[in-house]
Amino acid sequence: MDYCIKNGTLVDPAAGHVGRFDLLIREGKVVEVAPELVAPDDVTVIDAAGLHILPGLVDMHAHFREPGREDKETIATGSRAAAAGGFTAVAVMPNTQPPIDSPYHISYVKEQGEVAGLCRVLPIGCTTKGQQGEEIAELGEMAAAGAVAFSNDGVPLMNAEVMRCVMEYSRLFDKPILIHAEDRYLAGEGQMHLGHWSTVLGLKGIPTLAEEVIVARDLLLAEATGARIHFCHLSSAKSVELVRAAKARGVRVTAEVTPHHLVLTDAAVDEFDTNTKVNPPLVSEYHRQALLAGLLDGTIDAIATDHAPHTREEKHREYDLAPFGQIGLETALALVLAELYHQKRAPLARIVEWMSVNPARILGQSGGDLAVGSPADLALVDLERKWQLTTADIYSKSKNTPFLGREFTGRVVMTLFGGQITHKLPDFSRPEDQRVKGA
Repeated sequence: MDYCIKNGTLVDPAAGHVGRFDLLIREGKVVEVAPELVAPDDVTVIDAAGLHILPGLVDMHAHFREPGREDKETIATGSRAAAAGGFTAVAVMPNTQPPIDSPYHISYVKEQGEVAGLCRVLPIGCTTKGQQGEEIAELGEMAAAGAVAFSNDGVPLMNAEVMRCVMEYSRLFDKPILIHAEDRYLAGEGQMHLGHWSTVLGLKGIPTLAEEVIVARDLLLAEATGARIHFCHLSSAKSVELVRAAKARGVRVTAEVTPHHLVLTDAAVDEFDTNTKVNPPLVSEYHRQALLAGLLDGTIDAIATDHAPHTREEKHREYDLAPFGQIGLETALALVLAELYHQKRAPLARIVEWMSVNPARILGQSGGDLAVGSPADLALVDLERKWQLTTADIYSKSKNTPFLGREFTGRVVMTLFGGQITHKLPDFSRPEDQRVKGA
């Protein structure tokens, strides 16, 4: 079906369109963008009055658990959650069972994403075979099969010589290395951020030094090899300083922060809600402010969800026995709007850059704009819509989020992927879009 989206406010900084624009969509692509279009008779009109039209969001860090742990999430259910959150592309981490460390596994993930057809599923390959950290995986074969990046996420790569070799090898394919920066020995058996709250709650703490020493090491390795690296989920003020200084030296480095690290601190652990147990852990207000500053000054390039589903049985345990991780695809944009847009820290155009333009650029993928000829991947957002998160709003197979019951302002009301509607709130209906009701 072809569409004409009318009367909305387009926020497309990459294409230079910020303001009142209509879009004509044919055969899955944007074919015309203008302040006012006359809709052809053979298209369906979607009235976007009062709404903002954003390029589809791109999440460069999520866990869909398939293959191996389909009880937590599948590529289909993860894609459904992504569509509900306004995402049209999601890069999925390789710490599955078995790990994604071969071209066969890369092809499987891509094919399952295409079968689901709700967003572009972008597979990330392991840096080492079996995620064991000892022998480099076949990066070239995985790149040829469609891997968009490489990572040992979930199992931090402790051997610096192996990491150096990975970086050298990756230059042949110009794919970024996505780094979970954690010294496993410094982190030890820690359960939360080492500080005031870990002392008060009697939980073993993880020092920010566990992240910082690996950030420092890998920046030096990247500087020596010329590799392109990306730090996942930064959580430390010192890490931000190190990345900032490295960028000034010309190191090829980018970085991301999660919505939950932007809005929560380690004080949220006070009630022992295991949904606040994430890795890296929620940190103090000092570090949270440094993350915000790093995002605003461009040191941090992207916001990524680190969507990490777990079963109810796994999370409903003692804090020190529960796994790390929380889901985030359905709430990411709402959290960022609350922390940055509604508090007037950043305009919507910058949020689009952090959540769409920059992730697509870092991964070398299409997306991030709605220029003529681009795929019609977009989200319609009501910035003033008030809503409260319930389990009915969660399409992920897992429900492990600390934000249940939280009230938000700003919500995705419709998502289009490749010009087709993949998500629509049941109550979204306008006079001109009666034919869209059954989509």
